[in-house]
Amino acid sequence: MNEIEPDDVALDESELQAARRAKMQKLMELGVDPWGQRFDDRSLIGPIRERISEIKYRTEDGREIDLPAELGNEGFDFRAWRAEQGKGELRGPKVRAAGRIMLHRDKGKLNFIDIDDWSGRIQLFVGKNQVGEENWEIVKCLDLGDLIGVDGELKVTNTGELSIFASQIHFLTKTLDSPPAKHQGITDPELIQRMRYVDLAWNEGSRARFLNRTKIVKSIRNTLDSHGFCEIEGPTLHSIAGGAAARPFTTHHNALDMDLFMRIALELHLKRLMVGGMERVYELGRVYRNEGISPKHNPEFTMLELYQAFGNYESMMDITEAIIANALLAINAGPIVPWDTSEIDFSTPFARRTYDDLFREHTGVDPTDASAVKAFAESLGLETAGKHPDVVKNEVFEAKVEDALVGPVFVIDYPASICPLTKRKADNPEIAERFELFIHGMEIANAYTELNDPDLQQKLFETQLEGMPEEDSMARMDHDFVRALRNGMPPAGGLGVGIDRLIMLMTNRQSIRDVILFPLLREA
Repeated sequence: MNEIEPDDVALDESELQAARRAKMQKLMELGVDPWGQRFDDRSLIGPIRERISEIKYRTEDGREIDLPAELGNEGFDFRAWRAEQGKGELRGPKVRAAGRIMLHRDKGKLNFIDIDDWSGRIQLFVGKNQVGEENWEIVKCLDLGDLIGVDGELKVTNTGELSIFASQIHFLTKTLDSPPAKHQGITDPELIQRMRYVDLAWNEGSRARFLNRTKIVKSIRNTLDSHGFCEIEGPTLHSIAGGAAARPFTTHHNALDMDLFMRIALELHLKRLMVGGMERVYELGRVYRNEGISPKHNPEFTMLELYQAFGNYESMMDITEAIIANALLAINAGPIVPWDTSEIDFSTPFARRTYDDLFREHTGVDPTDASAVKAFAESLGLETAGKHPDVVKNEVFEAKVEDALVGPVFVIDYPASICPLTKRKADNPEIAERFELFIHGMEIANAYTELNDPDLQQKLFETQLEGMPEEDSMARMDHDFVRALRNGMPPAGGLGVGIDRLIMLMTNRQSIRDVILFPLLREA
């Protein structure tokens, strides 16, 4: 993607930096601010490139001819096309652009410079005679990575490449560090994450991926807004860490002399709002879990949680499908997208399979036979002593079933005993109205028909907390949440979506760190 200037090849980094500083000094001697000034009225390169239709070939006999549709095709001879039209010249619109220098080819009194902004890349055609002596002295001080502005005319070179024919160069920022090596970008995974600014500037596709992340998040908000949901901002510091089974980060508030927890979930405060009459609410924000790091986990991640009064877990399946379908449209993808060496078919509706059917299919064990499930768990090396049979069954499910799920598939109807915040099926209280959405072995979403019986909720909390280590997240009951339920929370559906994992799947990245701008890293 980028090339090193020929004179730089044999120099070490200290010599390169010295050469760049010498050029910075030269700019100051020319009266040019090496850190630039305000640069108004520039257009993005992407929209500039779209103005190619405004370029005309004007012949000597006064005819004005559109550029050929074949321009840019491999093997098309633009010189021959011009010769066929007769003598004339190209005329294009006046444009103003700014960007980072990605490629610089010095041909004596003519320089070809590629600049890049976040919408695209374009070549500058810079001739000494066209820009004048003062501008030419600035051109001689340019390095790869410098930021410049340009005024000029949008035309096409003799080889058919769309270019800005410069009339004025504006120096905007000097880059003192050298860019990554020729054609490689930055390749070390840890450096990519530590020096995200270099990754975004020089690595092919990195900036586009994170801009797609922004589009996906914006689309999610638009989808929920169109369905009548209200976005809220809940507290990130909690006195009780609840809403999920996870270990929190702890902190201390000095003025109140009290320990607090960074939130591990968004759930319980959103439900309080439903009690207050906010019937469709969501929050899209950061949550924090003091747990391990892996390609699928980062201690700080982005979560969507939403709650819909008078809905249920089936309502949540519908909204999940809408969120994903619209997000793919927002990045001009789908419904079939690449994933590693295979692909994901996001065509709706997604498959719906019961927990027990999948358990039976992938283990060969009857999920209702507790003894058989326990024996199978022990054959896998799982600890079973002192554990509820459904906890043992779920550990087997996680070990043998989840990774085998290609999906997208809604896994529905979990054992009620492992779902303390979930309403039971009316015809079978042993089953919870819950689903998890799995895609290529990753849990992407989790949803319930929400439990709104305060007495049952308190009982389930007490059961779950029994014997739990003090440092774990839910070792203290949120009595205020139970009190809120006594004030009447409507029947509802609730949904949580791991945004980072969803973006991994949509952008074909196998590590969560590739879709988080600044993942947590060890100290350098």
